[in-house]
Order: sequence, then structure tokens, then C-alpha cells
Amino acid sequence: MTETTQEEVTTLSGNSPQVVKKTTSQAEPAAKGEAPQKVYEKKKAIFRFNQIIWFVLGLIEVLLIFRIVLKMLGANQYVGFTSLIYSSTAALVAPFNGIFGVSSAGNFLIEWSTIIAAIVYFFIAWGLVYLLNIIYPITPKDVETQ
Repeated sequence: MTETTQEEVTTLSGNSPQVVKKTTSQAEPAAKGEAPQKVYEKKKAIFRFNQIIWFVLGLIEVLLIFRIVLKMLGANQYVGFTSLIYSSTAALVAPFNGIFGVSSAGNFLIEWSTIIAAIVYFFIAWGLVYLLNIIYPITPKDVETQ
């Protein structure tokens, strides 16, 4: 807080001079806000992070759906594409192996652990985005360019 004192001398005709002292003080604002550009950049970064979470989830879900379909159709696991899908999704499905068994009828196979993994990963992504929206509520309109 800064203070300034000013003296003002007033003389009226026939009277003695009068000294008037004025003290003014300037206080810091109670709350300091961020610059609008900084707020915009922060909201834009959070919005992008939400988009990245949904993109990564989409990529994981697509890979898991490929795995489910290939297992259901009894695809040859030694073919390049099938092997790539199985090996890239093995780590994603591993924590859920053994929760339920595998249902099979001939070559037709339903791997329940992959279905559970897809559901769990969806809820994890949804929870992260929901948590970010609670902490930093933003809408797409907040990050539109003018």
C-alpha cells in the first residue's frame, strides 16, 4: 500500500492562511486475475488435453475391437496383421486375464477379458476428463478463436 500526502495552502482575503492536508492511499486490489490471453491459453491447453485423452481412448478401443473380432472369427494368429493386433493389445488385456474364462464354440472364441478391458479403459478416460472438467470447467466456446 502506498500513501501520499499533499498540503494545500488556502488564503482568503482578510483571514489568515489555512493549511489543508490531504492524505490519499492506494491499496493493491484484493484479487489479482490472470491476463485474458493467459486464461485463454490455459483453457486451450486443458481442452487439448481432453481431446488427447479421447483420441488415445479411441485408438485403444479400435485395437481392442479388432482383437475381439479377430478372436471371434478364429483368425490365424500367425498372419502378420493378426499377430500385430494380438501382440500390441496383449499388454492392454493382461491385467484382465483370468477374470472370466474364454467362451468357445469351434473356432468361434469370445475373450471376455478383452471386452472387460475395453469397458474399464472407457471409464478411466471418462473419469479423467470428468475430473479435469470439475477442476477446470471449460466449454468448446471458451477456446473458440475470435
